[in-house]
Amino acid sequence: MTARAKVGLALGSGGARGMAHIGVLKVLQQANISVDYVAGSSIGSLVGVLFADGLDLEMMESLATHLKRKYWLDLTVPKFGFVTGTKVKELIHFLTKGKHIEDLPLTTAVVATDLVEGKRVVFRSGPIDVAVRSSISIPGIFEPVILDGRTLVDGGVVDRIPITVVKEMGADIVIAVDVVPKRSSVQIRTIFDVITQTLNVMEREILNQKLLAADVLIHPDLADISPSAFSRVSECIQRGEEAAVIQVERIRSVINNWEEKQNGG
Repeated sequence: MTARAKVGLALGSGGARGMAHIGVLKVLQQANISVDYVAGSSIGSLVGVLFADGLDLEMMESLATHLKRKYWLDLTVPKFGFVTGTKVKELIHFLTKGKHIEDLPLTTAVVATDLVEGKRVVFRSGPIDVAVRSSISIPGIFEPVILDGRTLVDGGVVDRIPITVVKEMGADIVIAVDVVPKRSSVQIRTIFDVITQTLNVMEREILNQKLLAADVLIHPDLADISPSAFSRVSECIQRGEEAAVIQVERIRSVINNWEEKQNGG
């Protein structure tokens, strides 16, 4: 029996920049590169579960571009965060029809962080809305999710691009998508920018060694786009497409080489 390479996608955190993931997925789909596993942190988990559920990518792009903030942003008097997260949780529940992670057509993982223990939490089952709401909880911006006695926040705090998670799921080849620039040219204007940039600086040092475990890294040029710039979603998606197109032949080559090796070619 001919062995086929199982391909895994690791979609990273990055706020509005994470909409570039949609552009990457569009290119992979157009190139007929099949994906077997998806793992995501923060915004990567949101895009990941919608993709794994089979949501049409044009529809996903339209939602990302046109959905007004009032439908997913609910501000509160800060105690643990500025955003309660109830609206976005309800939106995720609606978009995924209340499914559990294990019900998705593609094998999927959502990564969050146990704030007290400082450890990675990987959701492979359970309600999608709870897992993703936990994963997108940027500390200081979103209120944490309290679940089974744990205080859960953004997965990117400990695992910004969950490459090792995808490998543990069974992927032979890992395509990692990094939407955070190595050096940003964006001016720090809001508390959201301050918090996310602080996390990015910390995560970059943790991530450097982990990136070596990916077979292909797609890194869109988003240096001039703020993680809070949800008004520039279309640009993010386009840049994701541009970065992915460059890597298509390399992805095919990596897959072919793996399969030839496994099949004695």
